[in-house]
Amino acid sequence: MAEEKDPEKEKRKIKSVKKMKDIMTTYYIEAKMAEQTGKKVAWITSGGPVEPLIAMDVIPVYPENHGAMIGASKMGIDLCQKAEAMNYSSDLCSYARSDISCATVNGGPIGGLPKPDMLICCNNICGTVLKWYEVQARYFNVPLFILDTPFCHTQFTDEARKYVRKQIEEYILFLEDVCAKKMDHDRMKEVGKISVEGQRLWQAVLDTAQNKPAPLSAFDAFFHLALIVTLRGTKLAVDYYKELLAEMKQRIADGIGAVANEKYRLLWDNLPIWYRTKWLSEKFAAADACLVADTYTSAWCGALKYIDENNFLESMAEGYSRIYLNIGIDEMAREVIKMVDKYDVDGLVMHSNRSCKPYSFGQLDIQRIVRKERGLPSLMIEADMVDERFFSESQIATRIDAFMELVRERKGA
Repeated sequence: MAEEKDPEKEKRKIKSVKKMKDIMTTYYIEAKMAEQTGKKVAWITSGGPVEPLIAMDVIPVYPENHGAMIGASKMGIDLCQKAEAMNYSSDLCSYARSDISCATVNGGPIGGLPKPDMLICCNNICGTVLKWYEVQARYFNVPLFILDTPFCHTQFTDEARKYVRKQIEEYILFLEDVCAKKMDHDRMKEVGKISVEGQRLWQAVLDTAQNKPAPLSAFDAFFHLALIVTLRGTKLAVDYYKELLAEMKQRIADGIGAVANEKYRLLWDNLPIWYRTKWLSEKFAAADACLVADTYTSAWCGALKYIDENNFLESMAEGYSRIYLNIGIDEMAREVIKMVDKYDVDGLVMHSNRSCKPYSFGQLDIQRIVRKERGLPSLMIEADMVDERFFSESQIATRIDAFMELVRERKGA
Protein backbone atom coordinates (compact mmCIF):
# COMPACT_ATOMS: atom_id res chain seq x y z
CA MET A 1 0.00 0.00 0.00
CA ALA A 2 1.41 3.39 -1.04
CA GLU A 3 2.33 5.69 1.80
CA GLU A 4 0.15 8.81 2.01
CA LYS A 5 2.01 12.03 1.34
CA ASP A 6 1.89 14.84 3.86
CA PRO A 7 0.28 17.81 2.00
CA GLU A 8 2.16 20.31 4.19
CA LYS A 9 5.53 18.73 3.39
CA GLU A 10 4.65 18.43 -0.30
CA LYS A 11 3.83 22.15 -0.42
CA ARG A 12 7.27 22.98 0.97
CA LYS A 13 9.19 20.85 -1.52
CA ILE A 14 11.24 22.84 -4.03
CA LYS A 15 10.09 21.88 -7.53
CA SER A 16 13.46 22.64 -9.16
CA VAL A 17 15.05 19.67 -7.38
CA LYS A 18 14.04 17.26 -10.15
CA LYS A 19 15.53 19.46 -12.86
CA MET A 20 18.79 19.75 -10.91
CA LYS A 21 18.99 15.96 -10.61
CA ASP A 22 18.34 15.57 -14.35
CA ILE A 23 21.04 18.13 -15.21
CA MET A 24 23.61 16.48 -12.97
CA THR A 25 22.77 13.01 -14.31
CA THR A 26 23.29 14.23 -17.88
CA TYR A 27 26.51 15.99 -16.87
CA TYR A 28 28.03 12.82 -15.39
CA ILE A 29 26.90 10.70 -18.36
CA GLU A 30 28.57 13.15 -20.77
CA ALA A 31 31.73 13.16 -18.65
CA LYS A 32 31.86 9.37 -18.62
CA MET A 33 31.37 9.29 -22.40
CA ALA A 34 34.08 11.89 -23.04
CA GLU A 35 36.52 9.36 -24.51
CA GLN A 36 33.95 8.25 -27.11
CA THR A 37 32.97 11.82 -27.98
CA GLY A 38 36.56 13.07 -28.23
CA LYS A 39 36.35 15.53 -25.35
CA LYS A 40 38.98 16.07 -22.68
CA VAL A 41 38.22 15.67 -18.96
CA ALA A 42 39.94 17.70 -16.25
CA TRP A 43 39.69 16.99 -12.55
CA ILE A 44 39.73 20.34 -10.77
CA THR A 45 39.58 21.51 -7.16
CA SER A 46 36.34 23.19 -6.07
CA GLY A 47 38.02 26.60 -5.72
CA GLY A 48 39.91 26.30 -9.00
CA PRO A 49 39.43 28.56 -12.04
CA VAL A 50 37.06 26.53 -14.19
CA GLU A 51 36.26 29.20 -16.81
CA PRO A 52 39.33 28.53 -19.02
CA LEU A 53 38.34 24.85 -19.11
CA ILE A 54 34.82 25.75 -20.27
CA ALA A 55 36.27 28.07 -22.91
CA MET A 56 38.50 25.22 -24.15
CA ASP A 57 35.52 22.82 -24.26
CA VAL A 58 37.05 20.63 -21.55
CA ILE A 59 34.65 18.84 -19.17
CA PRO A 60 35.45 19.79 -15.56
CA VAL A 61 34.98 17.11 -12.91
CA TYR A 62 35.19 17.79 -9.19
CA PRO A 63 36.45 15.06 -6.83
CA GLU A 64 35.17 17.16 -3.89
CA ASN A 65 31.64 17.15 -5.36
CA HIS A 66 32.01 13.42 -5.76
CA GLY A 67 33.13 13.24 -2.13
CA ALA A 68 29.93 15.03 -1.10
CA MET A 69 27.92 12.48 -3.10
CA ILE A 70 29.80 9.67 -1.38
CA GLY A 71 28.96 11.19 2.00
CA ALA A 72 25.29 11.73 1.12
CA SER A 73 25.08 8.13 -0.13
CA LYS A 74 26.54 6.91 3.20
CA MET A 75 29.46 5.23 1.43
CA GLY A 76 32.12 7.26 3.22
CA ILE A 77 33.14 4.80 5.92
CA ASP A 78 33.87 1.97 3.48
CA LEU A 79 35.92 4.12 1.10
CA CYS A 80 37.78 5.91 3.90
CA GLN A 81 38.69 2.54 5.42
CA LYS A 82 39.95 1.36 2.03
CA ALA A 83 42.25 4.41 1.92
CA GLU A 84 43.44 3.70 5.45
CA ALA A 85 44.26 0.13 4.33
CA MET A 86 46.41 1.80 1.65
CA ASN A 87 48.31 3.48 4.54
CA TYR A 88 46.62 6.89 4.35
CA SER A 89 46.02 8.34 7.81
CA SER A 90 42.47 8.63 9.18
CA ASP A 91 43.41 12.23 10.06
CA LEU A 92 43.51 13.16 6.36
CA CYS A 93 40.59 14.89 4.65
CA SER A 94 37.76 12.41 4.05
CA TYR A 95 37.19 13.84 0.56
CA ALA A 96 40.81 12.98 -0.28
CA ARG A 97 40.67 9.54 1.31
CA SER A 98 37.39 8.55 -0.34
CA ASP A 99 38.55 9.86 -3.74
CA ILE A 100 41.96 8.18 -3.63
CA SER A 101 40.48 4.79 -2.73
CA CYS A 102 37.50 5.21 -5.05
CA ALA A 103 39.80 5.61 -8.06
CA THR A 104 41.30 2.17 -7.45
CA VAL A 105 37.97 0.31 -7.32
CA ASN A 106 35.66 2.52 -9.44
CA GLY A 107 33.49 2.77 -6.35
CA GLY A 108 31.09 5.39 -5.06
CA PRO A 109 27.50 6.20 -6.03
CA ILE A 110 28.20 6.60 -9.76
CA GLY A 111 30.78 3.84 -10.18
CA GLY A 112 33.81 6.12 -10.04
CA LEU A 113 34.70 9.30 -11.87
CA PRO A 114 35.72 9.37 -15.55
CA LYS A 115 39.47 9.04 -16.10
CA PRO A 116 41.07 12.48 -16.26
CA ASP A 117 43.22 13.76 -19.11
CA MET A 118 44.68 16.38 -16.76
CA LEU A 119 44.41 17.64 -13.20
CA ILE A 120 44.03 21.29 -12.17
CA CYS A 121 44.81 22.10 -8.54
CA CYS A 122 44.39 25.49 -6.84
CA ASN A 123 45.49 25.77 -3.21
CA ASN A 124 43.12 28.65 -2.33
CA ILE A 125 40.99 26.20 -0.31
CA CYS A 126 43.67 24.18 1.50
CA GLY A 127 47.12 22.62 1.28
CA THR A 128 45.86 19.03 1.27
CA VAL A 129 44.77 19.32 -2.37
CA LEU A 130 48.42 19.66 -3.46
CA LYS A 131 49.43 16.17 -2.26
CA TRP A 132 46.01 14.70 -3.05
CA TYR A 133 46.25 15.78 -6.71
CA GLU A 134 49.89 14.70 -6.94
CA VAL A 135 48.80 11.21 -5.82
CA GLN A 136 46.07 11.10 -8.48
CA ALA A 137 48.31 12.53 -11.22
CA ARG A 138 50.77 9.69 -10.56
CA TYR A 139 48.01 7.09 -10.41
CA PHE A 140 46.43 8.12 -13.72
CA ASN A 141 49.76 9.20 -15.27
CA VAL A 142 48.40 12.54 -16.48
CA PRO A 143 49.77 16.11 -16.33
CA LEU A 144 49.04 18.28 -13.30
CA PHE A 145 48.83 22.08 -13.17
CA ILE A 146 49.09 23.79 -9.78
CA LEU A 147 47.86 27.37 -9.31
CA ASP A 148 49.45 28.83 -6.19
CA THR A 149 47.47 31.64 -4.55
CA PRO A 150 49.18 33.59 -1.75
CA PHE A 151 47.24 33.75 1.51
CA CYS A 152 45.46 37.10 1.80
CA HIS A 153 45.54 37.95 5.50
CA THR A 154 44.15 41.46 5.00
CA GLN A 155 44.87 42.57 1.45
CA PHE A 156 45.84 41.55 -2.06
CA THR A 157 49.11 43.24 -2.98
CA ASP A 158 50.27 44.28 -6.45
CA GLU A 159 53.05 41.70 -6.17
CA ALA A 160 50.49 38.97 -5.44
CA ARG A 161 48.36 40.12 -8.37
CA LYS A 162 51.31 39.91 -10.78
CA TYR A 163 52.33 36.52 -9.36
CA VAL A 164 48.87 34.95 -9.80
CA ARG A 165 48.24 36.67 -13.15
CA LYS A 166 51.47 35.18 -14.53
CA GLN A 167 50.31 31.73 -13.43
CA ILE A 168 46.97 32.20 -15.19
CA GLU A 169 48.91 32.84 -18.40
CA GLU A 170 50.85 29.62 -17.73
CA TYR A 171 47.56 27.82 -17.05
CA ILE A 172 46.25 28.79 -20.49
CA LEU A 173 49.50 27.63 -22.14
CA PHE A 174 49.18 24.34 -20.22
CA LEU A 175 45.62 23.86 -21.53
CA GLU A 176 46.66 24.72 -25.07
CA ASP A 177 49.43 22.11 -24.87
CA VAL A 178 47.23 19.32 -23.44
CA CYS A 179 44.30 20.10 -25.76
CA ALA A 180 46.54 20.70 -28.80
CA LYS A 181 44.68 23.86 -29.76
CA LYS A 182 44.80 27.58 -29.06
CA MET A 183 42.55 29.39 -26.61
CA ASP A 184 39.73 31.33 -28.29
CA HIS A 185 39.99 34.59 -26.33
CA ASP A 186 36.63 35.87 -27.58
CA ARG A 187 35.08 32.69 -26.23
CA MET A 188 36.99 33.17 -22.97
CA LYS A 189 35.51 36.67 -22.59
CA GLU A 190 32.02 35.30 -23.19
CA VAL A 191 32.51 32.52 -20.62
CA GLY A 192 33.77 35.08 -18.10
CA LYS A 193 30.62 37.18 -18.48
CA ILE A 194 28.38 34.11 -18.22
CA SER A 195 30.26 33.03 -15.09
CA VAL A 196 29.68 36.39 -13.42
CA GLU A 197 25.99 36.31 -14.43
CA GLY A 198 25.62 32.83 -12.90
CA GLN A 199 27.32 33.92 -9.66
CA ARG A 200 25.05 36.95 -9.38
CA LEU A 201 21.98 34.79 -9.89
CA TRP A 202 23.19 32.31 -7.26
CA GLN A 203 23.71 35.16 -4.81
CA ALA A 204 20.22 36.43 -5.62
CA VAL A 205 18.83 32.96 -4.85
CA LEU A 206 20.63 32.93 -1.49
CA ASP A 207 19.44 36.48 -0.78
CA THR A 208 15.79 35.43 -0.96
CA ALA A 209 16.39 33.92 2.50
CA GLN A 210 16.37 37.48 3.87
CA ASN A 211 12.61 37.16 3.63
CA LYS A 212 10.66 36.00 6.68
CA PRO A 213 9.89 33.15 6.41
CA ALA A 214 12.90 32.14 4.30
CA PRO A 215 11.77 30.30 1.13
CA LEU A 216 14.85 28.06 1.27
CA SER A 217 17.24 26.93 3.99
CA ALA A 218 20.98 26.35 4.01
CA PHE A 219 20.19 22.63 3.61
CA ASP A 220 18.40 23.44 0.34
CA ALA A 221 21.33 25.63 -0.72
CA PHE A 222 23.76 22.74 -0.11
CA PHE A 223 21.89 20.80 -2.82
CA HIS A 224 21.33 23.60 -5.34
CA LEU A 225 24.97 24.72 -5.09
CA ALA A 226 26.04 21.94 -7.47
CA LEU A 227 25.72 23.88 -10.73
CA ILE A 228 27.61 26.99 -9.63
CA VAL A 229 30.51 24.68 -8.82
CA THR A 230 30.41 22.16 -11.68
CA LEU A 231 29.03 24.25 -14.54
CA ARG A 232 30.02 27.79 -13.65
CA GLY A 233 30.52 29.72 -16.87
CA THR A 234 27.82 27.86 -18.80
CA LYS A 235 24.45 29.06 -20.04
CA LEU A 236 22.93 25.93 -18.50
CA ALA A 237 23.80 27.14 -14.99
CA VAL A 238 22.48 30.65 -15.74
CA ASP A 239 19.16 29.31 -17.04
CA TYR A 240 18.76 26.99 -14.07
CA TYR A 241 19.36 29.70 -11.49
CA LYS A 242 16.94 32.02 -13.28
CA GLU A 243 14.25 29.36 -12.86
CA LEU A 244 15.23 28.65 -9.25
CA LEU A 245 15.16 32.38 -8.42
CA ALA A 246 11.70 32.70 -9.98
CA GLU A 247 10.52 29.75 -7.88
CA MET A 248 11.91 31.34 -4.70
CA LYS A 249 10.15 34.62 -5.48
CA GLN A 250 6.88 32.76 -6.05
CA ARG A 251 7.31 30.95 -2.72
CA ILE A 252 7.75 34.33 -1.03
CA ALA A 253 4.61 35.64 -2.73
CA ASP A 254 2.72 32.53 -1.59
CA GLY A 255 4.08 32.75 1.95
CA ILE A 256 5.81 29.35 1.71
CA GLY A 257 8.78 28.99 4.06
CA ALA A 258 11.39 26.26 4.17
CA VAL A 259 10.37 25.67 7.81
CA ALA A 260 6.67 25.43 8.65
CA ASN A 261 6.76 27.68 11.71
CA GLU A 262 9.91 29.75 11.42
CA LYS A 263 10.62 31.55 14.69
CA TYR A 264 14.42 31.44 14.87
CA ARG A 265 16.95 32.17 12.16
CA LEU A 266 20.38 30.56 12.27
CA LEU A 267 23.67 30.78 10.34
CA TRP A 268 25.70 27.66 9.48
CA ASP A 269 29.51 27.71 9.26
CA ASN A 270 31.70 25.12 7.46
CA LEU A 271 30.90 22.26 5.09
CA PRO A 272 27.70 20.24 5.46
CA ILE A 273 27.63 16.94 7.32
CA TRP A 274 26.55 15.25 4.12
CA TYR A 275 25.28 11.96 5.56
CA ARG A 276 23.09 13.75 8.15
CA THR A 277 21.69 16.81 6.35
CA LYS A 278 18.12 15.44 6.51
CA TRP A 279 18.36 14.58 10.23
CA LEU A 280 19.86 17.99 11.07
CA SER A 281 17.28 19.81 8.94
CA GLU A 282 14.42 18.03 10.68
CA LYS A 283 15.99 18.48 14.13
CA PHE A 284 16.26 22.25 13.74
CA ALA A 285 12.86 22.52 12.03
CA ALA A 286 11.27 20.70 14.98
CA ALA A 287 12.57 23.56 17.13
CA ASP A 288 11.04 26.11 14.69
CA ALA A 289 14.53 27.07 13.56
CA CYS A 290 15.61 27.68 9.98
CA LEU A 291 19.24 27.85 8.93
CA VAL A 292 18.74 30.79 6.59
CA ALA A 293 22.34 31.25 5.45
CA ASP A 294 25.79 29.66 5.52
CA THR A 295 29.39 30.58 4.81
CA TYR A 296 29.89 27.57 2.52
CA THR A 297 27.43 28.10 -0.34
CA SER A 298 28.01 31.86 -0.39
CA ALA A 299 31.75 31.29 -1.02
CA TRP A 300 31.11 30.75 -4.76
CA CYS A 301 29.90 34.31 -5.21
CA GLY A 302 32.08 36.01 -2.59
CA ALA A 303 34.64 37.00 -5.21
CA LEU A 304 32.11 39.03 -7.24
CA LYS A 305 33.30 42.29 -5.72
CA TYR A 306 36.78 41.64 -7.16
CA ILE A 307 35.78 40.40 -10.62
CA ASP A 308 35.37 42.67 -13.64
CA GLU A 309 33.14 40.84 -16.11
CA ASN A 310 34.55 42.95 -18.94
CA ASN A 311 38.14 42.08 -17.98
CA PHE A 312 37.69 38.62 -16.55
CA LEU A 313 41.14 37.09 -17.12
CA GLU A 314 42.89 40.06 -15.54
CA SER A 315 40.59 40.33 -12.52
CA MET A 316 40.24 36.61 -11.83
CA ALA A 317 43.68 36.64 -10.17
CA GLU A 318 42.24 38.61 -7.26
CA GLY A 319 38.84 36.92 -7.41
CA TYR A 320 40.29 33.44 -7.04
CA SER A 321 42.79 34.51 -4.38
CA ARG A 322 40.42 36.33 -2.02
CA ILE A 323 37.91 33.56 -1.42
CA TYR A 324 36.60 32.84 2.07
CA LEU A 325 39.12 30.13 3.01
CA ASN A 326 42.12 32.14 1.79
CA ILE A 327 41.68 35.20 4.04
CA GLY A 328 42.64 35.92 7.65
CA ILE A 329 40.49 35.06 10.67
CA ASP A 330 39.56 38.70 11.35
CA GLU A 331 38.44 39.02 7.72
CA MET A 332 36.42 35.82 8.00
CA ALA A 333 34.77 37.07 11.20
CA ARG A 334 33.81 40.30 9.42
CA GLU A 335 32.19 38.28 6.64
CA VAL A 336 30.24 36.23 9.21
CA ILE A 337 29.05 39.39 10.99
CA LYS A 338 27.89 40.84 7.66
CA MET A 339 25.83 37.70 7.09
CA VAL A 340 24.45 37.83 10.66
CA ASP A 341 23.18 41.36 9.98
CA LYS A 342 22.03 40.72 6.42
CA TYR A 343 19.91 37.68 7.27
CA ASP A 344 18.84 38.88 10.76
CA VAL A 345 20.29 35.81 12.46
CA ASP A 346 19.51 34.70 16.04
CA GLY A 347 22.33 32.19 16.50
CA LEU A 348 25.44 30.66 14.94
CA VAL A 349 25.90 26.91 14.27
CA MET A 350 29.51 25.90 13.62
CA HIS A 351 30.54 22.51 12.27
CA SER A 352 33.99 21.78 13.68
CA ASN A 353 34.95 19.58 10.76
CA ARG A 354 37.88 17.28 11.51
CA SER A 355 38.49 16.86 7.77
CA CYS A 356 38.73 20.55 6.88
CA LYS A 357 41.40 22.17 9.03
CA PRO A 358 41.53 25.56 7.24
CA TYR A 359 37.78 25.93 7.73
CA SER A 360 37.79 24.78 11.35
CA PHE A 361 40.96 26.04 13.02
CA GLY A 362 39.78 29.64 13.41
CA GLN A 363 36.24 28.91 14.48
CA LEU A 364 36.78 29.53 18.20
CA ASP A 365 38.15 33.01 17.38
CA ILE A 366 35.23 33.71 15.03
CA GLN A 367 32.82 32.47 17.69
CA ARG A 368 34.39 34.82 20.24
CA ILE A 369 34.32 37.82 17.89
CA VAL A 370 30.68 37.25 16.86
CA ARG A 371 29.66 36.86 20.51
CA LYS A 372 31.44 40.09 21.42
CA GLU A 373 30.15 42.10 18.43
CA ARG A 374 26.59 40.78 18.20
CA GLY A 375 25.97 38.87 21.44
CA LEU A 376 24.78 35.78 19.58
CA PRO A 377 24.65 32.31 21.16
CA SER A 378 26.61 29.72 19.21
CA LEU A 379 26.77 25.94 18.90
CA MET A 380 29.85 23.91 17.99
CA ILE A 381 29.09 20.53 16.38
CA GLU A 382 32.09 18.19 16.18
CA ALA A 383 31.85 15.83 13.22
CA ASP A 384 33.20 15.07 9.75
CA MET A 385 31.74 15.88 6.36
CA VAL A 386 31.96 12.32 4.94
CA ASP A 387 33.24 9.90 7.59
CA GLU A 388 30.28 8.88 9.79
CA ARG A 389 32.53 7.32 12.42
CA PHE A 390 33.01 10.79 13.89
CA PHE A 391 29.32 11.66 14.34
CA SER A 392 27.57 11.10 17.67
CA GLU A 393 23.82 11.59 17.22
CA SER A 394 22.90 11.56 20.90
CA GLN A 395 25.64 14.02 21.85
CA ILE A 396 24.81 16.40 19.00
CA ALA A 397 21.05 16.19 19.68
CA THR A 398 21.68 17.16 23.31
CA ARG A 399 23.86 20.09 22.25
CA ILE A 400 21.25 21.32 19.77
CA ASP A 401 18.53 21.18 22.44
CA ALA A 402 20.67 23.19 24.89
CA PHE A 403 21.64 25.69 22.19
CA MET A 404 18.03 26.26 21.14
CA GLU A 405 17.15 27.04 24.78
CA LEU A 406 19.75 29.83 24.69
CA VAL A 407 18.36 31.11 21.37
CA ARG A 408 14.82 31.17 22.79
CA GLU A 409 15.97 32.98 25.92
CA ARG A 410 17.78 35.62 23.92
CA LYS A 411 14.89 36.04 21.49
CA GLY A 412 12.48 36.45 24.38
CA ALA A 413 14.69 38.98 26.15
